[in-house]
Amino acid sequence: MTRVPPPAEPRHSRTAPPARFAVTMLGGVVCAASLLMGEGWAEPSRFLPWKDPAAPHLALDDLGGRAHTLADYRGSVVLLNFWATWCEPCRAEMVSMRALQQRLAGRPFVILLVNYGEARTRVSEFAKRESLELPILLDPNQDAPRAWRVRVLPSSFLLGPDGHVRYGVIGEIDWVSAEAVRIVQELLR
Repeated sequence: MTRVPPPAEPRHSRTAPPARFAVTMLGGVVCAASLLMGEGWAEPSRFLPWKDPAAPHLALDDLGGRAHTLADYRGSVVLLNFWATWCEPCRAEMVSMRALQQRLAGRPFVILLVNYGEARTRVSEFAKRESLELPILLDPNQDAPRAWRVRVLPSSFLLGPDGHVRYGVIGEIDWVSAEAVRIVQELLR
């Protein structure tokens, strides 16, 4: 294997240091402004209101072979999460989902994890290794993500006790953040 030598250092003219100084100062001003603005630059709500009147169909089996439909959870707030074992943000998000489930223990709240087309054995081994005690639904044909228009993993949906989808969340989120807890608790009222 032949190594390519690094490029020679460029010669700087006398105008380079002032230009470099200007760029450095501009970067500093932008950083300072973002720190000073604080909340003004905060990300807008990640909870996107759902516009369709009814929830898409969902009928899937869990790891044990038991059938689940959304109608089974009427009267409860449902956090429906689409995920995969290979998805790092999905795995990271599960920690806060477990914490939210514990925080709302005894309330009519359930989390359903819809796996994105992986083999039962792979998902089962992952669930055992991670001590996941949330219901995991299998979707070997990936029909549910198409019906729910899932384009990114993780993607989540919050359903009210009436079974209607209220919000969608695209990407990883901290489910025990103040905003997430507030929205879930509002749906529980």
